[in-house]
Amino acid sequence: MSVRAGGLSRVPLCIGLAFLYLPIVSMMAFSFNSSRLVTVWGGWSTRWYGELLHDRQLLQGAGLSLRIAFMTACGAVLLGTMAALALARFGRFRGRLLLAGMVSAPLVMPDVITGLSLLLLFVAAAPLPLMPSSRGLATIVIAHVTLTISYVTVLVQSRLADLDQSLEEAAMDLGARPVRVFFAITLPLIAPAVAAGWLLAFTLSLDDLVIASFTAGPATNTLPMMIFSKVRLGVTPEINALATILVALVAVFVAIASGLMSRQQRQRRREAQAALHG
Repeated sequence: MSVRAGGLSRVPLCIGLAFLYLPIVSMMAFSFNSSRLVTVWGGWSTRWYGELLHDRQLLQGAGLSLRIAFMTACGAVLLGTMAALALARFGRFRGRLLLAGMVSAPLVMPDVITGLSLLLLFVAAAPLPLMPSSRGLATIVIAHVTLTISYVTVLVQSRLADLDQSLEEAAMDLGARPVRVFFAITLPLIAPAVAAGWLLAFTLSLDDLVIASFTAGPATNTLPMMIFSKVRLGVTPEINALATILVALVAVFVAIASGLMSRQQRQRRREAQAALHG
């Protein structure tokens, strides 16, 4: 009975995975289609990958999106980790409830409202010092950091909540300063959560269309904005080829990051066992 129930429980899982990944697999397959019509199979060919190399507009949009995603992920990890430390380690300080609410707001706020609010902010604050004078790369990065910082904070804060503070207290009892404790003890322990937050922020920034449309300037067209404008006239095989390359790059990057994190965890287990037996 249990075997039969286990088999039935896998059916919804398989259906869900097929619903999520079959469109991606079909898109990758049609990127090798020799026909210009993406809905008509004309045989295997790598023709559109060669055509993609001559499409400067798409390549520039992809490069711009990758730069924005990289800067967004780094900024979100830096600020999100600091916010998580404040919420998880500093107790009940004045303004904690406000900080927690501001961090959680982008998680539930519609992208249209966030994009419109940031657009009004950038327009009103343009004459101020240290603020972008016009919309472009800087405004998109600031907007994406505002969006993704919440996800990083939630991931890192949950990891800090489960962390054994006795290790940090022992290091401080031995004379280590708080900064030394953070870099030597805390940061290696929360590294998987930080890496997961970086990858999530990178993916969300690379995928964003709505907020980037509000905060981009006339000379900054990200890849999602280009694809959206081209889809109105019909999907071209070059877009399928570019999407396949991006999926492959992200998959390789995630595999490398997962391998490094699992290697770190195995090394920590070996060190802990050696310390116990020693």
